Amino acid sequence: LGVLAGDHLRSAADLGLPLVGVTLVYHQGFFRQELDGEGRQVEHDVSWDPARRLQRMDATVTISIGGRPVTVGAWRLQLRGAAGTVPVYFLDTDLDANDPADRRITGRLYTGDPHERLSQEAVLGLAGPALLARLGHGDVARFHMNEGHASLVPVAVLRAATADLAGVDDGQLQAVRRRCVFTTHTPVPAGHDRFPLEVVAEVLGEDLVKLLDTVGCVEDGCLNMTLLGMALSGFVNGVAQRHGHVSQAMFPQFHVQSITNGIHAPTWAAPSTQRLFDRHLPAWRQDNTLVRYATGIPLDEIAAAHADAKAALFAEVERRTGVALDPVALTVGVARRSTPYKRNDLLLSDPDRLRALVAEHGPLQILYSGKSHPLDAPGKEMIQRVARRAAELAGTVAVVYLADYGMSLAARLVAGVDVWCNTPVAPHEASGTSGMKAALNGVPSVSVLDGWWVEGHLEGVTGWAIGPDAGDDGGHAIGDPEVDRADADLLYRALSEAVFPLFRHDPDGFTRVRRWAMALNGSFFTTERMLHEYALRAYGFGMGAAASG
Repeated sequence: LGVLAGDHLRSAADLGLPLVGVTLVYHQGFFRQELDGEGRQVEHDVSWDPARRLQRMDATVTISIGGRPVTVGAWRLQLRGAAGTVPVYFLDTDLDANDPADRRITGRLYTGDPHERLSQEAVLGLAGPALLARLGHGDVARFHMNEGHASLVPVAVLRAATADLAGVDDGQLQAVRRRCVFTTHTPVPAGHDRFPLEVVAEVLGEDLVKLLDTVGCVEDGCLNMTLLGMALSGFVNGVAQRHGHVSQAMFPQFHVQSITNGIHAPTWAAPSTQRLFDRHLPAWRQDNTLVRYATGIPLDEIAAAHADAKAALFAEVERRTGVALDPVALTVGVARRSTPYKRNDLLLSDPDRLRALVAEHGPLQILYSGKSHPLDAPGKEMIQRVARRAAELAGTVAVVYLADYGMSLAARLVAGVDVWCNTPVAPHEASGTSGMKAALNGVPSVSVLDGWWVEGHLEGVTGWAIGPDAGDDGGHAIGDPEVDRADADLLYRALSEAVFPLFRHDPDGFTRVRRWAMALNGSFFTTERMLHEYALRAYGFGMGAAASG
C-alpha cells in the first residue's frame, strides 16, 4: 500500500494536480529480512535518520492520547514530477515535549499492540488535518483515506466544525461526507482494523466512543475502522472491478464503487524498457497511453530489451547469492508478501510434476522473494516450505529465494523473469500491482483470475489464466487442501500445455505475448489513468486540493 501511495503521488506531480500526502515517519521502519539455511526468517531492526532525507517543519499541533497531551510535528519530502511538486508530510511524535512512551508512537510500522496502533491512527487521523492547516494547506477540499488506518480524519473534520460531538446532527455528518473519500484495499478480514471499545475509550476518550456508536461503526463491542471510514465518506471504492463487487457484498449498507489500481510507469519501466519506449514512443512518460502503440515495435527489439533486463536480474541474483542462473531456462517469478492466502508455494506443491515438466520441455528456474509479517507464523512457515522444496528439487529445478524484498529488487524481478506467477485464493486478492509492473516490461502473467488480472487477462494474448473465473460470488476458503490441489493441477497444466511449449518452440510467438502485455496492460494499468479516475469521480476536481493519507 505504501508503494501504491507513492506511485499515486508521483503521478499527481507528473500531472500537476494539487495533492498533499500525509503519513507517519516510522523511525524504525519495518525490518530487514535475513533467511537462515533452513529458510527461517530472521528480522533485523532498521533505524534511519529523517534529517538525511526530509526537511523538518516548524509547525506542531497537540492532541490528546490516553488522557495526555501529545505534540505532533512533521517532516516534509517534496516529490517533483513532470508538471509540478507534491509535498508529503511525515508526522512525528519523537519530540522533547512528549512523554517517553508517546515519543515511541511513530517508531515502528505494524506494531502489534492495540493501544500503540490506535495511538498511531490517532496521530494520523486527528493530528494530520490540523497540521495541514498549520502548514498552509487549510483549503483541502477532499480528504482521501487509504484503508481504515486514516479513518479518524472525518472525526477531526467534524471536531473542527463543532465543539459538541454529542450534539452532532445529520446535516453536519453530511457536510463531512462531502469532504471525505475512502478506499478499501483488502477483502481479507485481518486487513480491517478493529479495536475493543475499552481500548478506544482509554486512547481517545469516552466522548468519542459515544459519537462512534451513533455513526454505526461499532460491532460486537469493537470499533471497526473500515466501517468508520465508509460511514463518514461520500465516495467509497475498491481497488479493482472484482474487489469492488466483493467489497459491496461485504459492506451492503454502503455504495462501493471501483477504481482499479495502477503503477507509476516511469518508476517501474526497466532501463532497457525505457530505452525501447524512448526510441519508439518518445512522449510515453508524459502520456502513458502511448504505450498502447508498442504493438508496432519490432519483435527483435522487444526480445533484446527483455534479454538486457534478464541479464541485469541474473547479475543481481549472483551478487546476492552466488548462484549463476541459466539464461536460456524458463524463469518464473513469485514475489510478494508471504501469507497463507497468497499461496506463494503452490508452484512447488508437487515436485514430481515439476520434474516431469523439465523432462518434457527443458530447463526451469524459479525466483522467489517476499517478507512475512513478524507475527504471521503460517507466513513464515511458507518460506520454510519453499526452502525445503528448493533442496528437494536441487539438480532438476533451480529455486532461489532472494531475501529482503524491496523496491529495487522488485524492479529487477518484474522486468527480468520470463513469466510472473500469482496464485492467491480467489477472491482474496484485492488488486495486486506486481503483475502490472511485469506487464509494462513485457513479462506476461500466469495467474489466478482474481484482482486486477480479471481485467488484464486475455488468454494466450497478455498471459494465461490458472483455471476458470470463479465469478464475483465465487471463491474458496483459505487453507482448503482440495482447492489447493485442484489449483496446483491447473497451474501445472497451464505451464505444460501453453507457457512452456510457446517459450521453447515458438520464441517469436512468446515475444508477441510480451508485446501484447506491454501494449494492452502496460498502457492501461497506470497511476496516471487511476489518478484521472479519482480526480473526476472522487475528488470533484477543480474544487481545491486533496489530501491523501
